[in-house]
Amino acid sequence: MLEVISISRDYGGFHLRDVTFGVEKGEHFVILGPSGAGKTVLLEVIAGIVEPDSGRVYLNGRDVTDLPPERRGLAYIPQNYALFPHMSVYDNIAFGLRLRKLPKTEIKRKVREVAGVLGIAHLLNRKPKTLSGGEAQRVAIARALVIEPPLILMDEPFANLDVQTRSKLLTEMKRWRRELGFTAIHVTHSFEEAVSLGDRVGVMLKGRLVQVGSVGEVFSRPANEEVARFLGFENIIEGIAEGRKLRAGGLEIELPLEVSGRVRVGIRPEDMILSAGPIGSSARNEFRAIVDSIEELGPLVRVHLLVGRLILRAFITRSSLLELGIKPGESVYVGFKASAIHIF
Repeated sequence: MLEVISISRDYGGFHLRDVTFGVEKGEHFVILGPSGAGKTVLLEVIAGIVEPDSGRVYLNGRDVTDLPPERRGLAYIPQNYALFPHMSVYDNIAFGLRLRKLPKTEIKRKVREVAGVLGIAHLLNRKPKTLSGGEAQRVAIARALVIEPPLILMDEPFANLDVQTRSKLLTEMKRWRRELGFTAIHVTHSFEEAVSLGDRVGVMLKGRLVQVGSVGEVFSRPANEEVARFLGFENIIEGIAEGRKLRAGGLEIELPLEVSGRVRVGIRPEDMILSAGPIGSSARNEFRAIVDSIEELGPLVRVHLLVGRLILRAFITRSSLLELGIKPGESVYVGFKASAIHIF
């Protein structure tokens, strides 16, 4: 239903380059990337806020590239929600319907219906300044959904919310989508949002859409090392492969398939198993290691390990750290399954 073809745009010192992808009706498509990758600029090109230097945007087969935002019929939810402070919640939600000159009774029905689905019917007489962040986000989403647009554009929709509110809205967003059947492009830097909501995900790095696929495909089989590093493959190892063996840094690592020559592989730190003694599990790769340093990350701990001549990183829980008695300079065992290795 949406086709973005070879979109490029120079925007100050930023460059959006040759972005091409499509979104199907009913799909929740997530554009995932770090800050400064170009996600918001791309969303604004689709919305009609920013004109591309080259490329075209098609909506349901119609070229909308040269149309202003109001003639595209899309709903855009910016990161700051952009609620009208002088209007009530009801009037904020009803705004787009009034622009379309719907009868008052129809406006009232639609507003109350979408407010009921989003759990904000009790807020309709309130002003935006009296709302919590989660309530304001619900109002912004309701204002977008009530006009029944062909496509909703969401720019970091949960970025300003606390962890508990964000988690709750992620769960509820799935229900809203089932009940209201909308199509969305969702821009975020959050892996959690991509995995929880995305049917497909496009990874954007340095102004380019470098990989598009299902969530499982992208997260388990990154297209290249740059994508892998962004997606959390902190252990990148380069060595010489012969069959199912990789020799690197004084280690012999068993691979998931046969390859030959110089290759790079990636392993997520959460796929590393640590033990005070020999592991003796199904992990085919097991090595003795020296703890180089320990990094506190809230409930998790990143352990930096000297394994042969390599520095590898493992995530463990704080309780596991205390249970194992791991300290810098001490010896531990580290293991990982061959199936946890991604070959570039």
